[in-house]
Amino acid sequence: MGLVTDLAAGDPLPLLKALIARPSVTPEAAGVLDVLGAALASIGFTVTRLRFEGDGSYPVDNLFAVRQGGGRRLLFAGHTDVVPPGNLEHWSGDPFVPREIDGKLYGRGAADMKSGVAAFVAAAAQVPTQAGTIMVAITNDEEADAINGTEKLMAWARDQGHSFDFAIVGEPSSATRLGDSIKIGRRGSLSGTVTVEGVQGHVAYPDKALNPLPVLAAIVTALSAEAMDAGTAHFPASNLEVTSIDVGNRTSNIIPAAGTIRFNIRYNDLWTPQTLGDWVRGRLATVEAGGARVNFQVAGAPSQSFLSPLGDGVDTLGDAIFAVTGRRPSLSTGGGTSDARFIAHYGPVVECGVVGPSMHQADEHVAIADVTNLTAIYVQFMTRFFEGAQ
Repeated sequence: MGLVTDLAAGDPLPLLKALIARPSVTPEAAGVLDVLGAALASIGFTVTRLRFEGDGSYPVDNLFAVRQGGGRRLLFAGHTDVVPPGNLEHWSGDPFVPREIDGKLYGRGAADMKSGVAAFVAAAAQVPTQAGTIMVAITNDEEADAINGTEKLMAWARDQGHSFDFAIVGEPSSATRLGDSIKIGRRGSLSGTVTVEGVQGHVAYPDKALNPLPVLAAIVTALSAEAMDAGTAHFPASNLEVTSIDVGNRTSNIIPAAGTIRFNIRYNDLWTPQTLGDWVRGRLATVEAGGARVNFQVAGAPSQSFLSPLGDGVDTLGDAIFAVTGRRPSLSTGGGTSDARFIAHYGPVVECGVVGPSMHQADEHVAIADVTNLTAIYVQFMTRFFEGAQ
């Protein structure tokens, strides 16, 4: 059957295979948005392609599509870019040639997250246009800088007058079985560096030098010794991890001139980047610098934490998952960051997708039954969500 016929029949596999076959390693689209745009157009979507660039990052191709139907407005979001395949010798076949083996589909992006994209398009093909308005926001820059992707795409959509009542990001949210978990929020992430400047000198003449290492060690202790918080209703405790202590000194008889500490904080909804910065500066103030100069800087742009409001949308998605799997999902905020953090500024958003342990690995794969059932979950959700407006 042709791709259009397959979508009309609710089969996501041909589209998923066509997406995997495009080597869309960030930020190269490699024709993947052409394939997706044609599929969306074939089921009644008006497709707009957007290219954003600047702000210290590379140009990125993005896609926004809408099928107007009145009533409630649903946004589906995700990404078509994938991480590099790595050492090809670790793969059992070409990463960009989709292969079916023992009920699984292999290929880069099979789990993260071309499966979610294909499932949603196939599901949308089963929902009557008049049921409600469906929007699709896709970037090809989630796996790397994320500067010229979803954040700018959502701002553009807002400026064009688009808004939504609920959003689903098709990231692989399930832990061990399809639908066992959906993500209703994410912790924030803030990276920082602390530089301690002393005076370089010979170890035989310590009085003529100022060793930054004791100060660096005291700062590591100050940052790590005190619990930041005890967690909240939906988030674990915030956590700071020191990831590097570097003085760049390979010589045993030289006191180094300076050293740098690098750390990352994964934080819950008790904090903002501003309050975290104040907390770090407060911890640094407890350390006796002994004349050394201490400088703290935030590295890059912090990711805000977010928690979507519980209620109708989340409950409806839970009902849809139960209807297909017979199980209700747990509500999670675990894991790293995702582009949902940009969407959360505009409305409630959750992540719902396949099981993802193989993502970013060699021989990435997804269970074909999971892709089919994810499509059914999306159909159930859209049917119930749009009927809820009646």
